[in-house]
Amino acid sequence: MLADILITILMIASTFYMSVVLLRFLLQLARADFYNPISQFVVKATNPPLRPLRKIIPGWGGIDGAALVLAILIQAITFFFMLLIYNSGMPSFNPLTLLVWGALNVLSLIVKIYFWSVIAVVVVSWIAPQSGHPAIQLVAQITEPVMRPVRNIMPSMGGLDLSPIIVFLILNVLDVVLNHMKIAAGMGFLGAGM
Repeated sequence: MLADILITILMIASTFYMSVVLLRFLLQLARADFYNPISQFVVKATNPPLRPLRKIIPGWGGIDGAALVLAILIQAITFFFMLLIYNSGMPSFNPLTLLVWGALNVLSLIVKIYFWSVIAVVVVSWIAPQSGHPAIQLVAQITEPVMRPVRNIMPSMGGLDLSPIIVFLILNVLDVVLNHMKIAAGMGFLGAGM
C-alpha cells in the first residue's frame, strides 16, 4: 500500500511539473504572448532548471530543445524511481530504455495537452466567444499551430469551423499509435495509458 501511495504522489508531482515545462515548450512553439500572466508563471516556474540546460542545449528555429529534454529527463527519472519502488531496490534497467520511455510519455502528454486545449477552445467559442480571459487567450494561441494547417486545407463551410473534428481525429490516431509504441517498448507493466 505504501508503494502505491508513493508512486501516486510521484506520478502526480512529476506530471504536474512536466506539464508546466511542456507548456513552456508549446508556448514558445506557438509564439504565444509572453506578457500573459500565465506565461509569466510558466517562465518563472521553469527558469531554474532550464537556464543551465540551455547552455548545453540551445534552441533551434523556435523550438525550445532544452524544455523538451528537461521534460524527457523528468519522466525518465520518475520511471527510475517507480521501478526502484516496485523492485524494492536498484532496478536493472538500461538508462536508454528509461529515456525512450520518457520520450514516448512526453509525446503522449503533448498529444493530451493539445486534445484538451482544442476541447477548451471549442467550448469557449460556444459559451464566451469574446472572452478576454488570459487563460482562454493562451489556450487559443497554443492550439493555433495545430488548427491552422487543417483550416487551410478544409473548405469554408459558411462560418462553421469543422477543423476541430479533423484535429481530434488526428490526435486520437496519434494517441493510439503512441500507446502501441509504449507497449512495444516494454512499458505495459507501467500502464500504456499513463
